[in-house]
Amino acid sequence: MQNDQNVSFKNIPWALTQEEHSIIGLVFYCFILFFGIVINVTALWVFFLSTKKKTSVTIYMINLAIVDLAFICLLPLRLVYYIQKRWPFGDLLCRISTAITVFYPAMALWLFALISADRFVVLTQSRYSNELKNVSKAVLSSVGVWVMVLGISLPLLFIKEDPDQASNFTTCSKMFDVAHLHVDNAVSFVRLIFYFLVPICIIIGCNTIILNNLTCGRAAKLKSKMKKQSVRIIITLLLQIVICFVPYHVCFVIQLVRPQKDEYRTWSSSMGCLMNLSTILDILLFYIVSKEVKERVRSVVRYRNYRRSRRRNNHPALVPLASMNNALLV
Repeated sequence: MQNDQNVSFKNIPWALTQEEHSIIGLVFYCFILFFGIVINVTALWVFFLSTKKKTSVTIYMINLAIVDLAFICLLPLRLVYYIQKRWPFGDLLCRISTAITVFYPAMALWLFALISADRFVVLTQSRYSNELKNVSKAVLSSVGVWVMVLGISLPLLFIKEDPDQASNFTTCSKMFDVAHLHVDNAVSFVRLIFYFLVPICIIIGCNTIILNNLTCGRAAKLKSKMKKQSVRIIITLLLQIVICFVPYHVCFVIQLVRPQKDEYRTWSSSMGCLMNLSTILDILLFYIVSKEVKERVRSVVRYRNYRRSRRRNNHPALVPLASMNNALLV
């Protein structure tokens, strides 16, 4: 940790010190760990057990929650790393953490692309909606994406040039500097194209056509409630991409082009924090898509309001301060 973040930023007035960066990272990852586990475990429980009729979107949501939880499993290791300022888990766990760090954004974006394509078929190609909006085909699509994305992640377990070897593997800079393979830029740029740009183009293309169809196409005749739900899904997907994934991949490109610039490596670590935010922002998607998740969230809110009202009623009314003063003066 010390080696991969111990850089000079005297010429960057807004840069944080190493200690400030560690404290912010520690607080942020604790927040993500707690809420990420609660949100995604609840989502899996609802989609597996409470949802009676499974649809293709349900399958994609289950996959998304599983991917989120796989990524969240890394956070305890990162928390220890921030606290101890050294990596005590050895080289193998560092390589696994690096592979999952590369795996998560690619998998999440391709699942977003599948969701967008599914919505596109339903709203614009009604002739094929029954054929394509099919649970078994959604499962096959998900398996295909898993195999494809694992194909780019697993080779990271066997890299030869290791930046942490110099520290005797007491650091895990690979997990933060995801462009450590810049010695082979061609592979990294292919990864960038097929696992970022291609799903992004599918998402933007499908949702642009959906919006156009909702305003002046066949879908314009749909009920207002369905149209609002479609627009909310589009906004949620685009917000997550812009906030969580675009900055991370922009930094990735800069590291590929200018690998010797240390300030971009620490920026990459900060952009990685934003990418972690996607694991809890997925609740917006779960909430919009699933009636069961919506009811579960509403029941939790109602229960909290009930508990608050009970506590309020159980406490005796407070005597006003002016009345107390008058009583004392008498």
